[in-house]
Amino acid sequence: MTTLAQPPNGATETAETFRMIPLEIDKSECYAKNENPNYPMSNLFIGDTRLGCKSDADEQIIFHVGFQEFVKVHSIKFTHFNLGLDPELNPTTIKLYVNRDSMGFEDCDDVDPTQEIELSAENLAEDAAPVPLKYVKFQRVKSITIFVEDNMGGDVSALGMLKFFGRPIATTDVSKIKKSG
Repeated sequence: MTTLAQPPNGATETAETFRMIPLEIDKSECYAKNENPNYPMSNLFIGDTRLGCKSDADEQIIFHVGFQEFVKVHSIKFTHFNLGLDPELNPTTIKLYVNRDSMGFEDCDDVDPTQEIELSAENLAEDAAPVPLKYVKFQRVKSITIFVEDNMGGDVSALGMLKFFGRPIATTDVSKIKKSG
């Protein structure tokens, strides 16, 4: 069961309640490129920032997160790795791409991002508010590709936790409709 989250950034409660959407994440559609095998992407969804995910060869890493159904994403919460004890590993420039499958590092240079985010150490603290997104561009999301372009000076980048806030879009699964007659 998913618990409701407070509307991000002090927004007032409206008909659309935004909540953490972990149950909608399709783990079979999630992957990372340039991840350290000892700190895989799956650690981002466990809830322990000491495990987290690290890049392998350099500071760049790509996370692809697929959802089981279309969702509206209002904000994303990035949390620093290992309680922030290694600040040089914190990502600074994040590029988000909506509904783009199989993106590589070259694609991230060639394709305009849906949104670019500059993170600070304050944004990554566990008690910091989620980062608001350009909500109009995140209305019908089946997947999000997150490109960590650089960090605060470390050889590799690391994240402790990743949370999405939004809500599912009510859709009809035509594969579940039974034929009559």
